[in-house]
Amino acid sequence: MAEWLLKKEGDYFLAIYLQPRASRDEVVAPYGECLKVRIKAPPVNGKANQALIRYFARLFDVAKRDVTLLAGDTGRRKKICIKNACKLPAELREFL
Repeated sequence: MAEWLLKKEGDYFLAIYLQPRASRDEVVAPYGECLKVRIKAPPVNGKANQALIRYFARLFDVAKRDVTLLAGDTGRRKKICIKNACKLPAELREFL
């Protein structure tokens, strides 16, 4: 499995490198030990973090409460957990 992804007991843990203020929300590619993700929201008052959580909730088809920011609240490198996800989305599977 990729360095940026860990599956444990039905939960997915991802290491993310976030690029805020992008032209669109998208998964770009692996970036070192992380997965690079672009988000339109600016990194002000937690808006980029909130947008990241919404994006991954849509991507994994889970509720926003099932996506948790574990680390990286103020930095570009983040760790997130997606609970109750049935499968890995196609947008991420292509990078494995």
